[in-house]
Amino acid sequence: MEEAVSPDRALEAVRDAFVAYARGEWMMPPKVYVPAYPAGDFRAMPALGGGHALLKWVTSFPGNPAQGLPTVMGLVLLSDASTGVLRAVLDAGAVTALRTGAAAVLAAETLGRSDAESAAVIGAGVNGLAAARTFVARGREVLLYDVDTARGEQAAQELGARAVPRDEALGADLLVTMTPGHEVLLPTGSLRPGQHVSLMGADGPGKAEIAVAELARAHVFADDWEQASHNGELVHAVEAGALERADVTELGVVLAGDAPGRRSDDEITVFDSTGLAIQDLAIALAALEQVDELDLPVFAP
Repeated sequence: MEEAVSPDRALEAVRDAFVAYARGEWMMPPKVYVPAYPAGDFRAMPALGGGHALLKWVTSFPGNPAQGLPTVMGLVLLSDASTGVLRAVLDAGAVTALRTGAAAVLAAETLGRSDAESAAVIGAGVNGLAAARTFVARGREVLLYDVDTARGEQAAQELGARAVPRDEALGADLLVTMTPGHEVLLPTGSLRPGQHVSLMGADGPGKAEIAVAELARAHVFADDWEQASHNGELVHAVEAGALERADVTELGVVLAGDAPGRRSDDEITVFDSTGLAIQDLAIALAALEQVDELDLPVFAP
């Protein structure tokens, strides 16, 4: 997957998917969670677009790394939408990392200040590394923090980023938080005027990376209102009555040119990501473009 889809291509593909979904050209039935708490959960994610249908069966088990296992595992099935023929079976972990990193950076570039300089990623796991790698590919100097200092320093060295203390990373102009979502990283009053944060960790029930009061004082964007308001960072604010539908703009609508993004240099912008099947479909289709070049086996009817 990493050889087939570069960070730049992933970002382009994810941008196009957001726009296609906003315009009603692609469809995405609701994500289904199969809880196996407290250990983790399973997720089934379907989508249709670009002449293809996709089903992603994927896990999220945050405690797995302590056992030497990946947090995210599973498969992505890609089928021809006109015949139902299976076209590809892809690694869900790799697809997830590519689209998550792309979405985080896409939101930061779209909603951040035009003169933003510093970019930081909190979390050096698989998805955090994908976000950092995407920032680097976009020509930005990247600050990287991980609770495991040694892992953060090693990852920064490999990526050409700079390992920094947590407080320095949290102060970046463009911030991406890629944590398990078990800790509130951004308490009330922590974000400064003009800052942007892509919140990528709270993608399921009970998770949060930002305080409700801090979310409520920002200009809030989401990948998908229905999904985010039930399983994302927005849940807590909606339940508390601090946010409602009219307060949240979907990123795809901004990218399609049908809604404004950032309204001033002093505005704080927040992007709540829960991960969409249309993003996975975009990455799968981008990978399919490289089948001949990579000499991969293909499915035939």
